[in-house]
Amino acid sequence: MPTDADSIFLDDLTVGQTFTSEEHQLDPEQVIAFARQFDPQPFHLDEEAAKRTFFKGLVASGWHTAAITMKLLVSGGAPITGGVIGAGVEVEWPRPTQPNDRLHVESEVVDIRPSRSKPDRGIVILRTKTINQDGEVVQLLTSRLVVPRRPADAVGNEERK
Repeated sequence: MPTDADSIFLDDLTVGQTFTSEEHQLDPEQVIAFARQFDPQPFHLDEEAAKRTFFKGLVASGWHTAAITMKLLVSGGAPITGGVIGAGVEVEWPRPTQPNDRLHVESEVVDIRPSRSKPDRGIVILRTKTINQDGEVVQLLTSRLVVPRRPADAVGNEERK
């Protein structure tokens, strides 16, 4: 988990800037446990039943992939001051996440919009790819994030150093 010293403000970001997270190792038990609680469909719950579905085998819920993505963003894949606060999202799952996948996220800042009405913050558009161990994208996420600006007193203090 990033510390306050590692966190960045809107003023620190630039279009094109990238971030890469650590990895998360998925296993069949995680896939089934998440599905039992949040997405109880046969292709997430039972290997044998899953073989007779569109996926031809057990796969993770897209929402499980999204939850792992969030964990990876929060734990360092997007070290934003105050946390990863969403103001909207578009999500795509170009291929299923498989049990035993090792996932990481790569994010790129694609737009920065300081707020005109709330000068203490802005909106950042972040494009995030969740990628498995074979370099295959299993999720594309375009997020609008609320990001705080550096407080005026902090700017003055840094300039005096």
